[in-house]
Amino acid sequence: MAIARTLIPALLGTLIFADVCAEQDRLDEILVTATRRTVSIAEVSSGLTLVDGAAVRDKKLVTDALDVEVGVYLQQTTPGQGAAIIRGLKGSSILHLVDGIRLNNAIFRSAPTQYFALVPTSAVERIEVLRGTPASLYGSDAVGGVVQLVTRVPRFDSGKTEYRGEVYAAYDTAELGRMLSGTIDAGNNRIATSFSAEFLDTGDRRTGSGDRIGPSGYESRAARWVLVGRPDEDRSWLFDMHYLEQPETPRVDELVPGFGQTEPSSSEFFFKPNRRVFVHGKYGHEDGALGLDWNVDLAWQRIDDDSVSREFEATDRRFESNRSDLYGLVVSGSRVKDTGSWVMGAEAYLDEVSSQRSEESLVDGQVTARTPRFPDGSEIERFALFGNTEQYVTTRNILSGGLRVSHENVSLPATPVSVAASISVTDTSGDIGWIFNAADDWQLVANAGFGIRAPNVFDLGTLGNRPGNRFNIPSPDLESERIVQLDAGVRYSADHARFELMIYALDYDDRITSVLTGEVTPEGRNVVQSVNAADSTIRGFEGGAGFDIGDTITVDAVLNYTWAEQRVSGLPAEPGDRIPPLSGRLNVSYDAGGNLRLDAWLRFAGEQDRLSARDVRDIRIDPSGTSGWGVMGARGSWNFRGGWNFAAGIDNVFDKRYRVHGSGLDAAGRNLMVSLRKTW
Repeated sequence: MAIARTLIPALLGTLIFADVCAEQDRLDEILVTATRRTVSIAEVSSGLTLVDGAAVRDKKLVTDALDVEVGVYLQQTTPGQGAAIIRGLKGSSILHLVDGIRLNNAIFRSAPTQYFALVPTSAVERIEVLRGTPASLYGSDAVGGVVQLVTRVPRFDSGKTEYRGEVYAAYDTAELGRMLSGTIDAGNNRIATSFSAEFLDTGDRRTGSGDRIGPSGYESRAARWVLVGRPDEDRSWLFDMHYLEQPETPRVDELVPGFGQTEPSSSEFFFKPNRRVFVHGKYGHEDGALGLDWNVDLAWQRIDDDSVSREFEATDRRFESNRSDLYGLVVSGSRVKDTGSWVMGAEAYLDEVSSQRSEESLVDGQVTARTPRFPDGSEIERFALFGNTEQYVTTRNILSGGLRVSHENVSLPATPVSVAASISVTDTSGDIGWIFNAADDWQLVANAGFGIRAPNVFDLGTLGNRPGNRFNIPSPDLESERIVQLDAGVRYSADHARFELMIYALDYDDRITSVLTGEVTPEGRNVVQSVNAADSTIRGFEGGAGFDIGDTITVDAVLNYTWAEQRVSGLPAEPGDRIPPLSGRLNVSYDAGGNLRLDAWLRFAGEQDRLSARDVRDIRIDPSGTSGWGVMGARGSWNFRGGWNFAAGIDNVFDKRYRVHGSGLDAAGRNLMVSLRKTW
């Protein structure tokens, strides 16, 4: 906390704070679903970052829109993937949702994961990032926060059938990226449908060194169909289908020499393919039984995480097929009144894992079955009951709180190298929050939460090569991780200015971490095993502000900082793994009444030389620390008659060579971007 006390006055003095979206004119005018019922931002005590769908649909990946937002740091192991880091936590410590349904599956790892990038950008209405530990609402995995993608639903006001559409094309020079997407909506105020498709093809990335790093190009194709109905004013239903596939995405950090290497780790390494299919049905009934607003969600998600790899100059090629089928049912009832709101509900999930592995000899073509990455047929069953309430205690004070009881069964079949295993855990988690409306435009907020992360199949049963020159062996005896988190902050929202600052502290105990066993594989990889052996202390702040200069100019800024220390049993305390450095952005926008918009920005990050022993061994991280950097860019957008929009921009104007801390390759160099959009 000493670091936070030193830096926060400087932060206040320079007014480097930002609200996520310039579109957020007033806190109390924006409705969000992060609390499992629709409330205004002014009624959410937790830190909340919003990203509008318009900012997502211009990106190659959904995750790209989270880059340098309030409380969010984006890491990319390789192009085609992206992972949000919130309050120093990542992967399975962050719960990812699509319309309230878990995206996190049984094979989510504790390191950055690529799966959130497998959601079509054209499906996005907005992204809500709930920063903190909303333990009663979301339970396991919601340790550092929740990233929820709210999808776009077609809406029409009249009873007459109408049509809307959009076509979008874009090109950039840094990755030779070509993007094409289209959407068409049709319907009326009772029933409506939407179909969208998108295609992306990139080449090898050009970095600030002037070199194209390869292979790093990839292809992506996606489609979405949604059908919604509203029989009357109180009832609604939805049927939604998503599909996104990256047929062959290179794992760049395995294919080029990393820090401390003279040769790459692999001669071949491709995700082939990464694929996500999502089917979701929803029924809503306002003012239904018991006078509650009811929602019932039933969903299925399949994620294929297949790969083809070959150790450097090896004569055997390895094929992996890993699949998760996640089935979910969520039922909730809520009530919103003038004096407050509450929600209660139950959820059940079944996650089935399929995993195979084989090797092909490049000498004689013989194919041999090998022990799979995960025990084939592994399952997780999750059940939970939850309740959360928010009440206006006085005219100025709002209190919230809730409890959740979660039960999880994990079963692992036997493999040639491990016995069958099963664990069963029951956990209770909860949180409380406070909002003090100090004045019409000012709020003070505070939160406390006790959360858990139950072990999954990845934690218990992973076998095989891992990044960072490691080889993982199964760990069939693990317990839940536990976290206690506190935060407090101040928010200001007026007609022409916005301001937010949150300070947080969390203690994360019984963390599952990979530890060296002291053994080495014949290929020279360090053998590691996951155990409940780490405790972490994390402190930091996240903040931002925006203000309007006249009617045409808006200034927004962000500044985030995280400090972490961890202790692994039997070892001295050390810095936390892959903790983001001080980072932020400054953006200036000029909007001439909607026809012309100009943006200029500065994104930056400080040096990160507080490295754990694991960071130092990681070939993606310079063992002497990641250098600080700053890049500038600008973009212009013009609206023409007939629904046409043309945009052109440039990023990394001075062709800076830099690497985002923890990423698997250098960032893109100078990048020229053009796009054309037609709406009707």
